[in-house]
Amino acid sequence: MNRIDRLSAILIQLQSRRTIRAQDIAERFEISLRTVYRDIRSLEEAGIPIIGEAGVGYSLTDGYRLPPIMFTREEATAFITAEKLVVGLTDTANGNSYSSALYKIRAVLKSADKDHLENLDDRIEFLKASRGPELHSHQNPLQTILNAIAKKSVMQLNYFAYYRQEHTLRLIEPIGVFYLDNYWHLIAYCRERKAYRDFRFDRITEIVTLSENYPDRHPSLKNYLRDMFKEIKLVEVSIKVSKEAYPYLAQQKYYNGYVSEIHCQDGVEMQFLANSLEGFARWFITFADHAVVVHPEELLIKIKCIFSAIAKNLEIK
Repeated sequence: MNRIDRLSAILIQLQSRRTIRAQDIAERFEISLRTVYRDIRSLEEAGIPIIGEAGVGYSLTDGYRLPPIMFTREEATAFITAEKLVVGLTDTANGNSYSSALYKIRAVLKSADKDHLENLDDRIEFLKASRGPELHSHQNPLQTILNAIAKKSVMQLNYFAYYRQEHTLRLIEPIGVFYLDNYWHLIAYCRERKAYRDFRFDRITEIVTLSENYPDRHPSLKNYLRDMFKEIKLVEVSIKVSKEAYPYLAQQKYYNGYVSEIHCQDGVEMQFLANSLEGFARWFITFADHAVVVHPEELLIKIKCIFSAIAKNLEIK
């Protein structure tokens, strides 16, 4: 990216948030802090009203805005692709809001780019997996939860605890949401359990935002997830799968900690970081007649134990 384009991009970034740190700009454009300071000085010399506060960051004077922005065709294509994902992966309210915003984006595009998007509109689809979560039709939890997080509002939810097969009423302080393995999750501090808990959206039967606010004392979602995954002990697993069976593993390998693979003459050597040898062993059994375990030995022992139990259960009495 040349300097002129970078200066324009920095100006747009400054408009995107109330305050932007110099470090954030440096990381985005992969430049030094010294270069950031020089670019900010150039924008100021061009008449851009930038306010800089030591230890906080840069911001634009209230009321300053750029003229309407023209998007590139690639950016516009990314928007319409994202719309399919937003509509498919979030609730109705959030999907409708994104679609409404996209109409405003389309309005500033050149005619040729509008035609380009119209041709693509019915060429991109998002198909939900059959095991996807079925949210209650009267609930739009994502928008409700995100608004509560932004305002630091306490929430009350009715949650179905799967392991105990019962409904529980919880008072929570929400800190963030994430999407994993076809499900949305809410991380929140549960006042009843006095600990952080993971609430899956499809098990929330009712959710209400209360007027009470909670203090800003919780870790960020990013830090919470980083610490959570640190506690999970991953085990290196290596297997060799026949070339005939390999194509049928498809997306399943990603759910079992897939890392890399090497294609050989007699098959495909695959490496994984598994968080459960028991779970990996049971998945391996589904194609065990077309694969061998390279390591670890503990995995092979678990597989043999499962096969022994199967053989015992199948004995003719």
